[in-house]
Amino acid sequence: MRRVGYLLGFVLVLTLTAAAQETPKAEVSLGFSYIRANLNNPAVVGPGRTITGANLNGGSGSFAYNVTPTLGLVADVGGYRIGQIGNAPVNSTLVSYLAGPRVSYRHFSRITPFAQTLIGAAHAGSVALGTAGTDNAFAMTAGGGLDARLTDHLVWRASQVEYLLTRFRDAGPTRNTQNNLRVSTGLVFQFGK
Repeated sequence: MRRVGYLLGFVLVLTLTAAAQETPKAEVSLGFSYIRANLNNPAVVGPGRTITGANLNGGSGSFAYNVTPTLGLVADVGGYRIGQIGNAPVNSTLVSYLAGPRVSYRHFSRITPFAQTLIGAAHAGSVALGTAGTDNAFAMTAGGGLDARLTDHLVWRASQVEYLLTRFRDAGPTRNTQNNLRVSTGLVFQFGK
């Protein structure tokens, strides 16, 4: 019983400490994103040469509304492009639309670590080797990051690293899971303290 009392006291102290910090009501972020996309079916690009993944670069932006000092609701949109896979020229884009909860630990004055899980959709468009196609699919991210305060209203998102799951079609009607990595950095503008 004594351990339960200690645990409840510890949680109460953390809650009061987090509540004492000034928490912005809203946050808008803009930044650079990199995706390492894994292909389900390796692409053959030459004799004895196959490609199992691709690197996409682009940008992402998000809006977060902080319900409490710890819990926020996030909407995230990202756009990414790839110009070639191996030596094969392609013109492919990926756009993601995601939303979900974010948990932030605001105990430190200058640093705020966070974790989030976002669910939504992704749209892929491609023109490769004379063929064109598009697909819409389920998408989800799970991960976290670290924000570093620069001024009262400006924050540097030092890192945001997430597992990005997509369910695009392969060559046929079957949807397969693609396990990808998304890494982002950028600036966060905070409002309504």
